[in-house]
Amino acid sequence: MIMKREEFLTRSGLEVRTLEIWLEQRWLLPDAEDVEAGFSDIDVARAHFIRDLQGGLGVNDPGIDVILHLVDQLHGLRRAFSELKEGQSGPGNE
Repeated sequence: MIMKREEFLTRSGLEVRTLEIWLEQRWLLPDAEDVEAGFSDIDVARAHFIRDLQGGLGVNDPGIDVILHLVDQLHGLRRAFSELKEGQSGPGNE
């Protein structure tokens, strides 16, 4: 589901200034070119994850950069593995 900025702020519990900082740091990357209408449920989950890292775990900003980079790599590898697996089980490969 794609949502507008105001709905994203409500669902994520972020303040406007925090969102602006996280966008500058590229911790959140809305799907659409129009930041006002490009947030998804994944962005909400990522915002909650970042808040947990900062608050609950006390991770500093450079640490969050590293963790988010590793999480993004992990998701990319999972997606690539899934595509590879689907390609091997396609027609003519059984």
